[in-house]
Amino acid sequence: MADGMALATFIRAKVLNERLPCRKRRSSTSVTDKQAIAQILGLLGQSRIANNLNQFTDHANVGSLAMDNETRGQIEETYDHILFLRQTLL
Repeated sequence: MADGMALATFIRAKVLNERLPCRKRRSSTSVTDKQAIAQILGLLGQSRIANNLNQFTDHANVGSLAMDNETRGQIEETYDHILFLRQTLL
């Protein structure tokens, strides 16, 4: 009678006289897409993109962002990471 539904869900619906929930459909996301998303999430976890952007914006807002070669390099590195993530997602 549960027709593949979790037994606890079926019993709860019957005891509480609720409508049986519809079965969830499988995700239409392909394995390749899931692998790309996993790769991107892994890169985000390893990178310091969010931290770098936050520091840049904090310094820029208070007017203390020194645009030396090191800062330019960090901005370019962050930009390259974001561009790679964008291209991978698209």
